[in-house]
Amino acid sequence: MSLKEDGPSVAIVGVTGAVGQEFLSVLSDRDFPYRSLKLLASKRSAGKSAGGSISKKFGPIAVDKGTIVVDNSSAFRMDDAIPLVIPEVNPEAMEGIKLKSGKGALIANPNCSTIICLMAATPLHRRAKVSRMVVSTYQAASGAGAAAMEELELQTREVLEGKEPTCNIFKQQYAFNLFSHNAPVLSNGYNEEEMKLVKETRKIWNNKSVKVTATCIRVPVMRAHAESVNLQFETPLDEDTAREILRNAPGVVVIDDRAANHFPTPLEVSNKDDVAVGRIRQDVSQDGNYGLDIFVCGDQIRKGAALNAVQIAELLL
Repeated sequence: MSLKEDGPSVAIVGVTGAVGQEFLSVLSDRDFPYRSLKLLASKRSAGKSAGGSISKKFGPIAVDKGTIVVDNSSAFRMDDAIPLVIPEVNPEAMEGIKLKSGKGALIANPNCSTIICLMAATPLHRRAKVSRMVVSTYQAASGAGAAAMEELELQTREVLEGKEPTCNIFKQQYAFNLFSHNAPVLSNGYNEEEMKLVKETRKIWNNKSVKVTATCIRVPVMRAHAESVNLQFETPLDEDTAREILRNAPGVVVIDDRAANHFPTPLEVSNKDDVAVGRIRQDVSQDGNYGLDIFVCGDQIRKGAALNAVQIAELLL
């Protein structure tokens, strides 16, 4: 971060949580200019990021006072009047919102799994137009906050020592296990996390007809999500062209070494800005070059949350 008289006044709400702490790191790493910096949290929220109820209560008040709010919760994502933005994907959605205009605004940060998926899928979508996307996620503890990360570490020690694992966050053993994402299950059988991927993709791509289905799984990994993505296209796209498109995509790194069996892993992308893509191959279940399978990994706390929000703020400068 750099103190500048002509920089914006910055406030971070929920600074004691995993994402709040990452905000500080990202702002420093990117030398974000600021005139003043306020760090906000309650004693009760120690170890947690501010959630949707705080955003709904205080976001509109801040906007009315002329503040531009970048909201990391799900509170406003599906509001038609509020842009849902990944800067490398749809920066045009926030056109007209500017600092020092005196006019407040709300900009929503997408869900972490949506950001990581669309960083890889969008460059291919631009070339061949995705008609259907099937996503399976393997989501890290960080998605449930700092307390969940601490519990995974504690459980791992307890299980290795032959003790009963402490289950305060997930209500079941997480270490050496995996389970369906802990978001509430809806009447259609999907959980809320899966439907976020469906709805947010359609809004970000401005395409209500694209077919999206998802299965979200929680895995005992500390801070980076992995996703298996199957894409069906309207026009043919071969794997070599796809690989070249992804190599040139901003914020994406290709790790796709078949000879060495080296592909993206959560460990390799932890604390990294870029989303990694590999396992790029033609879908043999589809005739012609109308389908691809890819495997994507991204740091959930960083590009999946804090970094994306800071990049949005940078577009306002």
